[in-house]
Amino acid sequence: METVPRERFIPEEHSGSAYVDTPLPIGEGQTVSAPHMVAIMAEALELMEGLKVLEIGAGCGYSAAVLCEIIAPKGSTRPGHLYTMEIVPRLFELAKRNLEDLGYINHVTVVLGDGSLGYFEEAPYDRIAVTASAPRILEGLLNQLAKPGIMVSPVGAPLFGQELIKVRKDEEGRISWMSLGGVAFVPLVGKEGWGGY
Repeated sequence: METVPRERFIPEEHSGSAYVDTPLPIGEGQTVSAPHMVAIMAEALELMEGLKVLEIGAGCGYSAAVLCEIIAPKGSTRPGHLYTMEIVPRLFELAKRNLEDLGYINHVTVVLGDGSLGYFEEAPYDRIAVTASAPRILEGLLNQLAKPGIMVSPVGAPLFGQELIKVRKDEEGRISWMSLGGVAFVPLVGKEGWGGY
């Protein structure tokens, strides 16, 4: 996380708060997660070099950059790849530009589309990170998770009562899950989320 310049991902008017441990607005009613939450998600995913990861909710691209630093560190001989989805066209463009400007784009593909449906084109994924609160653990995303694989997703109502859920799929495809505690994320929009965009 020390490698990723958070100030490059947020609007200029909030740049003075870039390293305050809080969510910050990025436009379109969306936020970039607080640094501690990005770290919690990355740790819960048990990331390592070489993995193929799907992120739902690119936002400004900050979380994607942090994940990329782990799965495809500079100088890697076997870099992984991150696919990050964004449903809001302006944020898709923002994330893509930020990741290109900072040199991550060789190991990140930014996809404009409904992340609540996942991205079948490149499935299965070793890890799936959902960065907006879903109504439930989404079956369509679970089906795109590799065996074995891990998915981390906030689940709960759009504003209150959300929990961060870690789902593990074993080599046989059996599912187990655990709660990592209460969280507050923006709602996941899309066909399987909290309504259309």
